[in-house]
This record gives sequence, structure tokens and C-alpha cells, in this order.
Amino acid sequence: MTLPQKNSFWYDERFQKIFLQVIILLIVCLIFWFFCRNLVINFQRLRLSFGFGFLFDSDRPASFAIGDSPIAYSPTDTYFRALLVGLVNSLRIMITGIFLAISLGIVIGLGRLSDNWLIRQLATIYVETIRNTPLLLQLFFWYFAVFLKLPKIEESLEFFGRVFLNNSGVYLPFPANSFRTWLALAIIILGIIISVFLSLKNKLSLCLTSLLILVIIPLIWGLQWQNPQVNPLNQNIDFGLHLSSEFATLLIGLTVYTAAFIAETVRGGIQSVNRGQWEAAKALGLKPLLVMRLVIFPQALPVIIPPLTNECLNLVKNSSLAIAIGYNDIYAISSTIANQTGKAVEMLTVVMATYLFFNLVISLTMNQLNKRVKIQER
Repeated sequence: MTLPQKNSFWYDERFQKIFLQVIILLIVCLIFWFFCRNLVINFQRLRLSFGFGFLFDSDRPASFAIGDSPIAYSPTDTYFRALLVGLVNSLRIMITGIFLAISLGIVIGLGRLSDNWLIRQLATIYVETIRNTPLLLQLFFWYFAVFLKLPKIEESLEFFGRVFLNNSGVYLPFPANSFRTWLALAIIILGIIISVFLSLKNKLSLCLTSLLILVIIPLIWGLQWQNPQVNPLNQNIDFGLHLSSEFATLLIGLTVYTAAFIAETVRGGIQSVNRGQWEAAKALGLKPLLVMRLVIFPQALPVIIPPLTNECLNLVKNSSLAIAIGYNDIYAISSTIANQTGKAVEMLTVVMATYLFFNLVISLTMNQLNKRVKIQER
């Protein structure tokens, strides 16, 4: 028997890598085929059918009410309409929660490095307390011990005549539907786009000027606000923005919990910057705030963003705990539909695809941001 020669393609490193990848891909495909085959066999054994047509069937209405519906919905609508309500509710929590958690996390992270002893200790207590207690327990605390213990609507806590707090939620001022408001919003959006473009071009002075003229001024004097008003006839609060107690609980819980982890990420990123950078910036006469904004934080961003991405993904996945406090997100509504129709596999597929899509979008966005802030070595 002749042995293969050393120059044979079996000894080619490139062939070996491709061959190994093909084998792994075949194994993955076989595993996937095995589970799909079992699923089909079990469906046939139970005389069930797989499909999503029931979501759009107008003859099979959802037949359940949704308390926190940001879009028009009634129990006579289709299951797809109910799912759409859950999707919008999930997006409200995810987008607002990520923005607030990052903002609060940066503040707490900077507080952990403050020269002020009291601020540093308070930030440390916050991080160690929140980070080491279960999120579900915190949600129960905010819901049962805080919001449900607030007074009724007719005895609402009032702040400055514009903010009302009661056991049904929070009532806040909201921009009025007028031409002046829409014009101001258009100017604000244009100002944000211009400011981002100027910041990418490192024109910080022009960026701050555009923020002041096109964003801050229209935001303060351009928008017409609609304040909540107590209606004595039906003992309710009309107008303004109403955040239900379930929505407010989930938003506060996710924000406070995730911000504790983001704070440690920010602290670690800032401390990774060489101490000589601090000393050099101070030697140039820069004030501490400018040192952080212009020298330290830009160098810390490449270290901060990868773990920050993980925390944003965790917030999205943790939002599924909304079902524990009765908030109707995509997961809660899918569970209700599965119980009514027996389409558990289909609804699990919808939920998995939804969260996968959200997380892929976040990962792609944060990866692109990480490439932009990455320090280019010369």
C-alpha cells in the first residue's frame, strides 16, 4: 500500500480547513433535520397542523382585551393586530430603556470615580445593591411596594401642576398636535442630524452651536406642550402622556438594573486609559470636565462599547419579564394567543424571531459604532 505523498492535497492546510468546515456544517444540518423531523412526526401523531394563517383569519378574533395599547385595538381584531400591539409595546420599552440605562450608567460610572467621597460611596452602594439582587425581585418591589401603594386618581400626587402620580401610572406633559409643534420637531431632527455630522468631522464648536440653535432653542420655546388636566366629572386625568403603572415599573426596573452593570463598564473603560493621559491633559491647563470629554472618554470608548453591547442585548432579553407584572409585550401576548389557539410552536417561533431580529440590529449598530471610535494605530 502506498502512502499519500507530502505534496498531496490532503496535506494542504487550506483544504483541511475547508474540509473541517464542511464536516461541521453537515453535522449542524443533520442535527437541525433531526429536530425538524421529530417536530413533524409529533405534529402528525397529535393531528396538528403547522402554520401562521390563523394570525390573519378575521373569523377567529383575538377575543381578549389589552390594557396598555399604544395603537387602536379591540378584542374583535385579528391575532396579528394583537401581536402588533405587543410588538409596539416591546419597542417602547427597549428603545426608551436602552437610552435611559446608558445615560444613568454613564453618570453612575463617573460617580464611582469622583473625588467627592460621598458621591463615590453612594454610587458604590447603588452598584453593589442593584447588581447583586435579582431583577424579578426588583420589578416586584417597584410594582407592589411602590406603584400599587400610590393614592387613587382622585387623590393623585401633583408636581408643579404638570406631573401627576397615582396607582394607575404617571401622567406627563406631551407635545400638542399643532403646526408649530411639528415644525419645531422637524427643526430638532434636522439639528440632531447636522450635529452628528459635524461631530464625526471633529468640528466640536460648530456641533455645539448647531445643538444650541437647532435643538435646544426649538425644544424649549418651539414646542407647544399639552399638560395633563384633572377632569372632575369622571374623576380621571385627561390629555398629556399617560405611562401605565406596568409600563413605568418595567421601564424603571430595567433602567435601574442595567445601569448598574453599565456603570461598571464605564468605570473599567475609563480606568483603562493610561494615567499619563490625565497628567498630560492637566498640564495643558484643561479643566477636569474637558479632560474627561476631550481626552479620556474618547480613548475609553473602544473598551466600553463591546461590553456595553452585551448590556443592551441583556436589557432587550430581560424585557420579557414584563409578563410577571402584567405588561402586554410581545412575549405576554404570544403566550395568551398560544393558550387560546394551541399554536405554542408557532408563537414560540414568532417570539424567538422577534428577539433575534432586535438583538441583531443592536449588535450591528454597536459594531459599526465601535469601528468608528476605534483608535487607529500608526
